[in-house]
Amino acid sequence: MTHLSIFEIIMLLCFGAAWPVALLKSYRSRTNAGKSVGFLYVIFIGYVAGVLHKLFFTMDAVIILYALNGLMVLADILLYYRNARLMSLSRKGVIHHAP
Repeated sequence: MTHLSIFEIIMLLCFGAAWPVALLKSYRSRTNAGKSVGFLYVIFIGYVAGVLHKLFFTMDAVIILYALNGLMVLADILLYYRNARLMSLSRKGVIHHAP
């Protein structure tokens, strides 16, 4: 175990605080307006890299924050594809878009 970096923890907590709001918005809106799945993948890869760094070089409790944030981004990626499917079905008239 190494020492914990307070600045790394603050950064991850700040980023992590934003994801639940983004997830809720994605879930409720049922659209991908303003979303970029490419951006989400870049962020997800960054969190995976953070986890791998912790596993291989500086294992400490901060790995939990990387993993938690990564899981939230993964959930947003999954919602992106769900919303794309819902939008497609709505355009075909199979379902009605509910606000």
